[in-house]
Amino acid sequence: MVEMILIITGAAIMVGNIVTYFIFMFRMRDVISAGRTRDNAFLIIGLVLLFFFLVGYLIVGIALDPLLLTSLIMFFGAIFVTVMLIITMHLLVTAKERSVEIAEVLVGIIDGRDPNLNGHSVHVKNLVMLFYDKLPFKYRSNMNRISLEYAALMHDVGKLGIPESILNKPMMLTDEEWELMRNHPRLGVKFLKPLKTFNPITDWILYHHERIDGKGYYNLEGQLIPIAAKVIAICDTYSAITMRRSYKAPRSHEDAIKIMKDVAGTQLDKELTDIFVTIPKEELTNCIPEAIKY
Repeated sequence: MVEMILIITGAAIMVGNIVTYFIFMFRMRDVISAGRTRDNAFLIIGLVLLFFFLVGYLIVGIALDPLLLTSLIMFFGAIFVTVMLIITMHLLVTAKERSVEIAEVLVGIIDGRDPNLNGHSVHVKNLVMLFYDKLPFKYRSNMNRISLEYAALMHDVGKLGIPESILNKPMMLTDEEWELMRNHPRLGVKFLKPLKTFNPITDWILYHHERIDGKGYYNLEGQLIPIAAKVIAICDTYSAITMRRSYKAPRSHEDAIKIMKDVAGTQLDKELTDIFVTIPKEELTNCIPEAIKY
């Protein structure tokens, strides 16, 4: 009786391990942990082995009369697999958190070239993560959270290729200067091209200045604009309105919400904007990095 309880419990734990492993595999689909074909093959092999062990538990429990020692070994074997999965997933989460922190420092250095952008990229990233958590599942299911976080953080990385004389200009840009500035999304994609795992998010960065009416940087419109790019555009707009610039004072939260409502359906996606403007002011204020608090 004890032997059977141990086997059944072990089998139940292995079922839980398989579910956990599926979650682990799903989390390996972002820009940081997405692996090469060989890595994906190892993940599949691991899943097959877990199913193999589960079948072994069922065979021993149903077809055989297991000894107590055998039952104990199989039970603690299931516990061991559980512990290893928990440790692996914890290490993966920690590694991603550290990598985001490192990326924030590097992006901060880039933003620091332009006093009008200091802290802006982190601000947009924080807003995007808050916005993501407020979105209905139909939107979240189209975007990996970690990948979206990196796209938001890197959305202006192309400004590294824009002359400082343009970035730091304390007045409106000329047509020629503005044409150069409009090229920063393409430059950002070019800079990130060596990072192969970033390929799925390059369009999110490239099209974050597109407008719903097709009058954006590259004349993409409506449903042709990636959802993630629309999300970044909304948060980028809010940050731009409420940030201090050398040529303008920051606008209030209330002003930003009014402006965004006015351009919803032409510049910004209306359905997404309607969700964003319902986020409490306090939560949006908490997204401001220390670097740009006034």
